[in-house]
Amino acid sequence: MGNTKTLSGLNSADFEKQIGGKEIKLCVLTNKQGAEVAILNYGAKLVSIVVPDKNGNKVDVVTGHPSIEEYLHSEEPYFGAVCGRYANRIAKGRFELDGVVYNLPINNGPNSLHGGIKGFNSVVWDIEKQDAQILVLTYTSADGEEGYPGKLKVTVTCRLSEKNELGITYQAETDKPTVLNLTNHSYFNLSGAGDPYIGDHLLTINADYYLSTDDTSIPYGPKAEVAGTPMDFRTPHEVGERINEPFEALIFGRGYDHTYILNKVKPDELSYCARVYSPKTGIVLEVFTTQPGVQLYTGNWMTGNFVGKNGQRYPEKAALCLETQHFPNSPNEPDYPTTVLRPGETFVSDTVFKFSAE
Repeated sequence: MGNTKTLSGLNSADFEKQIGGKEIKLCVLTNKQGAEVAILNYGAKLVSIVVPDKNGNKVDVVTGHPSIEEYLHSEEPYFGAVCGRYANRIAKGRFELDGVVYNLPINNGPNSLHGGIKGFNSVVWDIEKQDAQILVLTYTSADGEEGYPGKLKVTVTCRLSEKNELGITYQAETDKPTVLNLTNHSYFNLSGAGDPYIGDHLLTINADYYLSTDDTSIPYGPKAEVAGTPMDFRTPHEVGERINEPFEALIFGRGYDHTYILNKVKPDELSYCARVYSPKTGIVLEVFTTQPGVQLYTGNWMTGNFVGKNGQRYPEKAALCLETQHFPNSPNEPDYPTTVLRPGETFVSDTVFKFSAE
């Protein structure tokens, strides 16, 4: 196997292990602009994303661990991972589909989160590196896995373009009616992973509405207007500017942890979702997606208890997530965009993370 070192300081040998007879590997994508993306096939996790800042310095902009052992025992099991079968929460771990009630593991208060006890974030994916810039990950979820019906075949294709865009395409097919919601759960800090606070980042989100949630993060009632509230990111605001205001949504979430309903001309179009800017590095992240929503999470439960990559610690609010996805609890909300997938259909969604500097 040998050992190679990434631009982000990772040693490939530190990620080599066999789990259930499958090889764990760290795969690296590079382009001619000097960007680099390191992806682990355990959990389909983005371990590092290195892009140039305004001075041409290479900066790693996502949190992560320096070895497979730490990923296996992480207090942050969703760092950089593909979450599924159902990203986000399903209320009380229960939904009904075609007259059949399905019960899921309860692993987040009274709810089921990110696919259950062993979601897609903690399985070994098969990998095929097609070239220096394209990696394909595949996983087949058995009928009944974590309580979900149907044998589900999932393909995640990661592409690093010469424009420093990381495109992620999700595809899935099933042999029985099922529900699914797939996302990537990378924790970004554009000042560099290990920078202690995301609050100075300027954030814009293309959404007039968000979903109000109860104190267990399950949406309730009609969609809520962002106008006149600290949830409004239609124009750029510092993330930390209003995060401690005595506003119910922020109190319940200990910060931002909410789904924004993206403004769309038509459903499923690849359209502008969000923009983040670090004043320290000048690095800009623009997000585009075909998904109807994005979950903004500001690392409210991070602790700084462990050492991550390159001796870094990640304290509370040291990163933010922009998880493009369908809405939480959609299987129990008939008015939400459907998350039902049936035999003969192919689920497809695209998200693009575009990096630049100014």
